[in-house]
Amino acid sequence: MAWFRREKQPIQPAEGSRVRTEGLWVKCDGCRQIIWKKDLETTWNVCPQCGFHFRLDARARLRLLLDDGKYTEQDAGLETTDPLHFVDLKSYQDRLHSSQQATGLKDALISAEGSMEGRAVIVCAMEYSFIGGSMGCVVGEMVTRAIERAVARRLPLVIVSASGGARMMEGTVSLMQMAKISAALARLDEARVPFLSLLTDPTTGGVTASFAMLGDLNIAEPGALIGFAGPRVIEQTIRQKLPAGFQRSEFLLEHGMLDAIVPRRELKAFLARSLSFFLD
Repeated sequence: MAWFRREKQPIQPAEGSRVRTEGLWVKCDGCRQIIWKKDLETTWNVCPQCGFHFRLDARARLRLLLDDGKYTEQDAGLETTDPLHFVDLKSYQDRLHSSQQATGLKDALISAEGSMEGRAVIVCAMEYSFIGGSMGCVVGEMVTRAIERAVARRLPLVIVSASGGARMMEGTVSLMQMAKISAALARLDEARVPFLSLLTDPTTGGVTASFAMLGDLNIAEPGALIGFAGPRVIEQTIRQKLPAGFQRSEFLLEHGMLDAIVPRRELKAFLARSLSFFLD
């Protein structure tokens, strides 16, 4: 015999009265606090409690760094031809289409011109949510064109890296971009035009092994993962446990691989002062 019996039907919410909370809150990976997403956006995705730096998309990055958040986009129509017709679990074309739909970009980088505290600059910002910010032929071409414009117009260059490295779906074509961009940066150096490299979380693989570490100043955000091979691959190769914080920006600064670590809210002023040092 049942001790309890429901006499009434459960209360049903009125039509249209259901409150949706999914996606409105974010848990901080640093302090584990729950943060209202709108509050996080007002701090440029920096935790107000502990200062943990969440990832920031390319458009927000440009709004952060450039005066009034205004810029002119360059080379936005470039699109890969899928040179290898690559297919794994799904075709490269399908991956491209999905990323283009999700981000509104043709590829994993925005090349822009604007001003930074009144000084004209060229800024390239990588978009990590586009196939992991990977560098294929389009990213390589856009960065190279930006460098060539910087040389021709003698405008300082800032590149914001956020990438998993070279894009495997383009094979050797993607690896060629490392040498192509590095050669263009050599011409920029000969012209004595400054290049500031900003490394964010993550900056890895072929991007780290080429332009990300070739700046006149190499600057990183706090806690950014920066390296070539991943920690797991390194541990399996050398068969040793890596030290705490290995490949994080603080570790790299301590070992002489970076010039500075700058919190996100101070980046614009720091970059502008750095350019004044080079140019004034």
